[in-house]
Amino acid sequence: MSGSSSQRSLLVVGPAEVHHALPMADCIELMAQTMASVSRGDALIPLRTVMPLPGGNLFGAMPGHLARPQALGAKLICIFPDNAHRGLPSHCGLVVVFDPETGLPRAVIDAAAVTAVRTAAASGVATRALAKQDAAHLGILGAGEQATTHLEAMANVRRLRSVRLWARDAAKARAFAEREGARLGVAIGVCASARDAVADADIVCTVTGAHEPVLQGSWLRPGAHVNLVGASRATTREADDDVVARARFFVDLRASARAEAGELLHAIQAGRVEPKHIAGEIGEVLNGTVQGRTREDEITVYKSLGIAAQDLAAAELICARATSESIGTRVPF
Repeated sequence: MSGSSSQRSLLVVGPAEVHHALPMADCIELMAQTMASVSRGDALIPLRTVMPLPGGNLFGAMPGHLARPQALGAKLICIFPDNAHRGLPSHCGLVVVFDPETGLPRAVIDAAAVTAVRTAAASGVATRALAKQDAAHLGILGAGEQATTHLEAMANVRRLRSVRLWARDAAKARAFAEREGARLGVAIGVCASARDAVADADIVCTVTGAHEPVLQGSWLRPGAHVNLVGASRATTREADDDVVARARFFVDLRASARAEAGELLHAIQAGRVEPKHIAGEIGEVLNGTVQGRTREDEITVYKSLGIAAQDLAAAELICARATSESIGTRVPF
């Protein structure tokens, strides 16, 4: 980007344009490259700052810098859980992209759409690396936006033969099953309990807003792979200590997990596991420096907290496609 003021503009990319520029299959490959790069040390990713707001709401800032692809920026995100009752997304914000050579602002991109896709794509990467090759039965806990994108991601990395879903809101679960089953051409069974949804699952995705466990380790079949996604603070968890203790446990970034992975931290505090229970980062598995699954009957867990590197890599791809495909709106700046 030129530093000349006469040529400066700011790219603005909305939700629909993000989904157009960032199809799931492409994002899965991008997240694989990004997580491998992060685990090689090619990124600066300080811990995110989360500021509590009145009413149980949150404001977060996630800055970062990537060496490959070169990228600089931050995600600014608001989490307002009651927005669901207003017909609005609970996660709202922007990914702000800067020129890594000049520091000039390049783009602002809808953060909710980026997060929805890149989070599920990262789970897809972990599932492809850790789940059994013949894994075909998916259990999903939750029926929100992340359930939608995770279903798509899982269908991209494994040939699904059955999908079972549980959510606290039964009507929402039924609507999800009808809508997404028709969209992806797969039958989705709605279960009365979380236990029923995961009983026969080879792959489990927890994508709820729960603060206390909705998944118990005793429910998991040998050889299952679990993506823990919904809880992103040290004080919240979707899975009990048995899930953590039974599993070979992987994370997106060790530093983040040690500070914010509620399931892991609770299990450590309860004396069920030690801090060294983290087997590795998913990028280390991809780089071949840490072994992934070691046995067919082993339970594996990927704890997803989300890191700025994922947002920035996605944003760079969106910016590139905005230029080549005339996506987004450019405004003088």
